[in-house]
Amino acid sequence: MDAIELGLAVLLLCLSFFAASSSSQESGLDFLNYAKSPQLADWMVNIRRKLHENPELGFEEFETSKVIRAELDEMGIQYKHPVAVTGVVAYIGTGGPPFVAIRADMDALAMEEAVEWSHKSKVPGKMHACGHDAHVAMLLGAAKILQEHRAQLKGTVVLLFQPGEEGLGGAKKMIEAGVLENVEAIFGLHVATDTPVGTISSRVGPVMAGCGFFEAVISGKGGHAAIPQHTIDPILAASNVIVSLQHLISREADPLDSQVVTVAKFQGGAAFNVIPDSVTIGGTFRAFTKESFWQLKQRIKEVIVAQAAVQRCTADVNFLEEVKPFFPVTVNSQNLHELFQSVASDLVGTHNMRESKPVMGSEDFAFYSDVIPGYYFFVGMRNDTRGPLASGHSPFFTINEDVLPYGAAMHASLATS
Repeated sequence: MDAIELGLAVLLLCLSFFAASSSSQESGLDFLNYAKSPQLADWMVNIRRKLHENPELGFEEFETSKVIRAELDEMGIQYKHPVAVTGVVAYIGTGGPPFVAIRADMDALAMEEAVEWSHKSKVPGKMHACGHDAHVAMLLGAAKILQEHRAQLKGTVVLLFQPGEEGLGGAKKMIEAGVLENVEAIFGLHVATDTPVGTISSRVGPVMAGCGFFEAVISGKGGHAAIPQHTIDPILAASNVIVSLQHLISREADPLDSQVVTVAKFQGGAAFNVIPDSVTIGGTFRAFTKESFWQLKQRIKEVIVAQAAVQRCTADVNFLEEVKPFFPVTVNSQNLHELFQSVASDLVGTHNMRESKPVMGSEDFAFYSDVIPGYYFFVGMRNDTRGPLASGHSPFFTINEDVLPYGAAMHASLATS
């Protein structure tokens, strides 16, 4: 190849790269405009409201799964079901590599909805109070966008409709079912009540904390409250345990390494004048690194057992891993962060991008990002003209449905990019 041929080759390469970049940016904006069209936006709203009226708890999302499968059938999208009891895994594209996954959680919470509106939950004691109904609607919206542009896909997009996110580790069961086979990267999102609609936020590195739960039965010797010398008081022992657990954070943790230990359960005794035989306490612990998380777990058991012994009691500590699996730290990939910033800036503009702060809440998306590169982000839905939005897990939680097009377009744009 002579100098002229080499120059032409470089020029053609540059031009093709520029054209591809321009095409990607245009398709992203096209995705958002299409998602905002009444045709697609109203469709997502209707799905979201249908799901909101019929909330189902983790691994009970049978009707939710039916709604998803009916829409996928209508779009002509292939899928697998059941996966991890009620989950659905759909495929759009060539059927070959590269494979990229986008995920939505499906389950509701066990609480009574306190907001009166035309699509209020019809199921007593159950409510979509965390936005998973919106997440499903947005992923279905992305499916519609991707299916209509499937000829442009150079690989395969895997859509994960996941059950049991709320403390049940549904992502772990999905992984065990093989949903990440051949998948090279995965994206997930959550609606955000604290940022304006039209904004996208995230950060590189740790986003949400690793999480575990514990329960301890502290046993002594019950008796009459008027003669405590004849008893071994487990309430006193449990009280000392709780105070000592707080010292794990204030005196053992690095102040720059955020950790939390909270005792939120204390059960013992049924009468004013009787010291019980035993007391049960329980709570949660959180950390932003694996090392801190496992160190905290070890010290929680040591402190409970030792402090109970000081008061002549015994303690049985259970970390409930079978029913409440430990959630890893949710960590965003550096490489995917750069892709995310490019896609988000093209979609909403750099002025509508925010760097989110890490939070001590947990998210079972972490199971995915613990196995392959993952990226988790937040889609704002606050509208100040309508007043503040209640936070997630509140009976007053509501969705600003203007958020749906942004989530659908971000999913589709990240997957195609």
